[in-house]
Amino acid sequence: MTLGLCMIVKNEEEVLGRCLQSVQNICDEMIVVDTGSSDQTMNIALRFGAKVYSFPWSYDFSAARNFSFSLSSSDYILWLDADDIITDDNQKKLLDLKKSLDGSVDSYFLRYDAAFDAFGNPTTFFFRERIVRKNAGFFWKGAVHETICINSNSKRCDIAVTHLRGNHERRGRNLFIFAHSFAHGTMPDERQEYYFARELSDSGLYDTAASVFENFLLGNGWAEDKIGACRTLAFCYQKLGNRNKRLGSLFKSFDFAPPSPEICCDIGSLYVEEKNWNQAVFWFKLALNQPPSHGGFSCPDCSGFLPCIWLCVCYDHLGNHRKAFEFNEKAGSFKPLHKSYLHNKLYFQSLFHYGDTL
Repeated sequence: MTLGLCMIVKNEEEVLGRCLQSVQNICDEMIVVDTGSSDQTMNIALRFGAKVYSFPWSYDFSAARNFSFSLSSSDYILWLDADDIITDDNQKKLLDLKKSLDGSVDSYFLRYDAAFDAFGNPTTFFFRERIVRKNAGFFWKGAVHETICINSNSKRCDIAVTHLRGNHERRGRNLFIFAHSFAHGTMPDERQEYYFARELSDSGLYDTAASVFENFLLGNGWAEDKIGACRTLAFCYQKLGNRNKRLGSLFKSFDFAPPSPEICCDIGSLYVEEKNWNQAVFWFKLALNQPPSHGGFSCPDCSGFLPCIWLCVCYDHLGNHRKAFEFNEKAGSFKPLHKSYLHNKLYFQSLFHYGDTL
């Protein structure tokens, strides 16, 4: 069966080439829909053999993506953003998946590696609907932070799409789109409300964001979105200087799921700020004992390196240097070249006189 690529772009000359290059030997067709570029984006797409179309920008990402999907003649459609790539090892996995396509699965969820540490290890990832069967009746929904409405059989795959952010300055763009939608009488559904609150928080409008998050938490949104809302709501209250509401927001997440490593680390960090070392120890240990998150936004460091490095700090302040040393070594097992681990290692070498037994 055939696999086609569908993209929407605008002024992506900086990054589009590397994206198309990463899939040009996998996809049977590449469709690029331009929403008003003023740079060399369209020429770059043509250079890689893509079919290029224009679509008038209407402040609605879903409209543009649905148009791009309508142009595909492939059995399955892969969608990417211009600042995404498929790495070499994941290209092989994707090619294997393509060979196995038989129409029995309507959609495939791939991992989206969205942020990285200094060594290129993913620090934030989540799974997204990434490949869909053309004739399964899927459509995009949402003017911004759009999603494909999935209502049939799907499969999660061990294939990653890598997000390599460009240098575009897009501050305020999504808030403007929300404002445009509101002005034209379109009120947000629960998912859009969640992302509207996130945009408000990202723009430093913490008081307004907190109000929207609080309202969102009263509704029937996806549990993983509610957990994410609790984390960002706590961040807003931290910025607003409201300690009790910050902690209460994190505890509120327990209404929707057992404690996640991310929430445990957030609570532990609050107690570190207050120098309440025993409380911090409890929450960071709990983070280590929770299974990694795989639903919404997942931060793998929160179930490994981060609680270990903070337990080292906590135990050092409590005067238990043996425990502190042990947790620093455990942190080093996750990230042996991390500057915090190496700094602490030198500290313990000095403390224990370079090689003396503990």
